[in-house]
Amino acid sequence: MAADMAKRMQVETGVAAKVARLVEPAIEELGYRLVRVRLSGNTLQIMAERPDGSMTVGGCQDISRAISPLLDVNDPVAGKYSLEVSSPGVDRPLVRPEDFERWAGFEAKVELSTPLAGRKRFRGKLEGFDDGEVRLFIPPPEKAGEDVLIGLDIKAIGDARLVMNDDLLKAAGERARAGEVGDGAAWTHETETETNDINAE
Repeated sequence: MAADMAKRMQVETGVAAKVARLVEPAIEELGYRLVRVRLSGNTLQIMAERPDGSMTVGGCQDISRAISPLLDVNDPVAGKYSLEVSSPGVDRPLVRPEDFERWAGFEAKVELSTPLAGRKRFRGKLEGFDDGEVRLFIPPPEKAGEDVLIGLDIKAIGDARLVMNDDLLKAAGERARAGEVGDGAAWTHETETETNDINAE
């Protein structure tokens, strides 16, 4: 069960999915966990953290050094691009069942891959995770009364992230004071590959 809670939801497609499959074992070997891969323009972003949610600039550099040769040899991205290795940040993506447990009590935005009762986007306070569902308190349809607790199938979630607000910023500040550096670490460098097929699967 613990292993299932720590398993990342596979949300990438195309080139990003190929990169994720390529770099995740190397990242885990260093003692980190992959959070997300995103290709935006000419920037390949690799988001990672330690199992406790912390990250440092040095950690980003270590990951960059470990995965750069893999990217160079396997050429998943065409042409010149920037490789950015970073921490998840304050308004972090939620990509594992345990993320929804760890951040229970904080506000989150959840978008489903397919609509539920005609609706794809939900926003509310996280209650946690149970029996395959992300549990979320959302405002009632009539906008009056107590929030309603709903369950969203984690397999149907396309994207989920924390909402930046005062409570989250306060929690991030407390983490930083406790020495859990992890909300602004990043390392970027330029690289170039020889493949010409940026959409290769």
